[in-house]
Amino acid sequence: MPGRDAPRTAGEDAGVTVENMPDFLLEIGCDEIPARMIGEAMGHLRQSVAGLLETSRLLPDGYDEEKCFDLSSPRRLAVTFPGILAKQEDVKETIVGPPVSAAYKDGMPTKAAEGFAKKAGVLLDALERKEVGKAEYLQATVLRQGKDSAAILTELLPREIAGIPWPKNMYWRKPNERFVRPVRWLVVMLDDEAIPLEFAGIFAGKLSRGHRILSDGGVTIPRAGSAYVDALRAAKVLGRAEREHQIRKALDAAARTIPGARWREDKSLLETVVNLTEFPSAVLGGFDPQFLALPEEVLVTVMRDHQKYFAVEDGGGKLLPHFLAVLNTDGDPQGLIQHGNERVLRARFNDARFFWQTDQKKSLLDRFESLRHVTFQKDLGSYYEKTRRVQSLCSWLCEIVKQSGIAVRAGVVHKAACLAKTDLTTELVKEFTELQGIVGGLYAWVQPLDASLPESTRFAIADAIYDHYKPESTEDEVPRSIEGAVLSVGDKADTIAGMFALGLVPSGSKDPFALRRQANAIVKVIDKYKLPFRLSDLMRDARAGYQGSEAEKKFVDGEKFNESVRMFFRERLEFYLKDVCGYPYDVVKAVLAADADDVVDALARAESVKQVLHLPEFLAIGAACKRMRNILRQAHEKSISPAADFEYLPDSAHEEKNLAAYVDRNGRRVEAFRKKKEYGEALMLLSTAREPVDLFFDKVMVMVPDEKLRANRLALLRTLLKEFSTIADFSEIVTEGNG
Repeated sequence: MPGRDAPRTAGEDAGVTVENMPDFLLEIGCDEIPARMIGEAMGHLRQSVAGLLETSRLLPDGYDEEKCFDLSSPRRLAVTFPGILAKQEDVKETIVGPPVSAAYKDGMPTKAAEGFAKKAGVLLDALERKEVGKAEYLQATVLRQGKDSAAILTELLPREIAGIPWPKNMYWRKPNERFVRPVRWLVVMLDDEAIPLEFAGIFAGKLSRGHRILSDGGVTIPRAGSAYVDALRAAKVLGRAEREHQIRKALDAAARTIPGARWREDKSLLETVVNLTEFPSAVLGGFDPQFLALPEEVLVTVMRDHQKYFAVEDGGGKLLPHFLAVLNTDGDPQGLIQHGNERVLRARFNDARFFWQTDQKKSLLDRFESLRHVTFQKDLGSYYEKTRRVQSLCSWLCEIVKQSGIAVRAGVVHKAACLAKTDLTTELVKEFTELQGIVGGLYAWVQPLDASLPESTRFAIADAIYDHYKPESTEDEVPRSIEGAVLSVGDKADTIAGMFALGLVPSGSKDPFALRRQANAIVKVIDKYKLPFRLSDLMRDARAGYQGSEAEKKFVDGEKFNESVRMFFRERLEFYLKDVCGYPYDVVKAVLAADADDVVDALARAESVKQVLHLPEFLAIGAACKRMRNILRQAHEKSISPAADFEYLPDSAHEEKNLAAYVDRNGRRVEAFRKKKEYGEALMLLSTAREPVDLFFDKVMVMVPDEKLRANRLALLRTLLKEFSTIADFSEIVTEGNG
């Protein structure tokens, strides 16, 4: 359900007047919530309250959830539903009671009948009889009076508030009363009436709170709906969309004071500062240009991740010695905040420069042995051992790439794999952990790795190291070189294989080692570089790197490992095809049902299937495949087995022989196209099967009494279904009338 910062006017539903449809408001006020937690919590609260209203029958028929809106800030989560029902509608219910045989004896009601009537709240004469199967039961029709919405919300809302999932909770009164931060106030209203519910010792009322600095404190909310937004705006608390707009305007205005400058767009940082403020403004600061001698990545990381500052650049994207800080107040007229931010940033940049200079005293090559003392995972050993495994795996992956005809410099990959994790021992990465990998690449650029290496080779190694954590999300770029791509895949495959071998499989929302993200990255890199890696082979080879290690003694058996990684990567490939590439879900399911192990091939098949899906021939074939699969499934359930192979029997129907001849004639041609990955041609050939298939099903009965004839026809369907399903399982395609 989409949230909004401004409400729409509640409409009228048939039979319900606006007077019976009050606006509902819930605001939870508390101490400052961590910015990273607000978005997910707000979404959950909005959905859970909507679910509560719906299940409690407090939403009119056809309620437009677009009308609801939310407002979140560091100190509050609020949601408004305009035009809910003031009272549940009365409903009639039918209650089934005891059998008539037990309810009456000699025509007189027994205690069973009397007890049922009392429970239902009706007279004995009002009891009805109803046949259920071969027996007759008593039943009663009762009218359930609808409850007032205020009473329902008073009872049920505290549970929804307590159910908001937070990464971390705290308690301040009782151990069983937990929330992300201490709750300080509650506003729960229906129009202009407060609902007196209680949560964590706080009783709800009409009193909210405005901006900590810019308001007088308490704010009385006159009415739910747009009046709530207006009251907060007057108290210097803006909605999320308004805050983002105001921040952008302030950043633009501040950047324009420097000729040719602009602030560097940063979606993640913008989201953070929006959730850190209630009435934002921006201030421009500067730093000593000598710090620009440090790599841009280091400077931007310090500003963005540690100080929440926006970088400032010129028209060509070159960093300028300025920054923009977003304030949770209406300005800095005396420049005190600007001065304080400049002083803090200067200290952070001095630290970064010191760490950079200190790290240069020891080369990445000299740091390799130090990886023995850096733990990768408590059961999987050190980063030294991981490095050796990744080197070995990447060497084999390079051979596979070469054999497919793709050029790759195996020596560059080997050297980059050796040095990729050495920056974990540097002072700069210890201080700025977000820069791991990046620092390694930067150091490889400026340090002499090997006197015999040409400069171009050293730069290629540096680029592979710099990029080997990429992509860190589905929106992120893949490594810039094939060598970086191979290293990225090898490094992530080693991690996933080790964790799955230990049984550390992601479940639900729990994925502490970010294995889903790493698997998504593997799929994306394989796709973008068209790497010839089968996922099962990749995981098998990655697990083989642990042979003989202490970790192997704790591994699950190979069969369990293979099945778990197969299902895991199938889910990741399904996600990639559907959510990243945008293929329809039935196309994705059809393609992966045929083969979910080859990323590049799956994408090629998905594209080919998508191109022909609109053709009536394939819609008909999809329906026929469903029918074939159902017939074969029903036969299996009845323990009826197909023949080993189809035979031309004397009793075989003409349409049956014709379809078999079609399979014999075209099956090998389809397979030849498939092996050459000419899926478009293969599918067009398969489309010609519509006529013989339709004639077969129109004229031929499969499940006939004759066992031999029936088994023969089942064998034909099995063969035909197999031929159709080598590219995609067309029974998964959704046709009209089948969802």
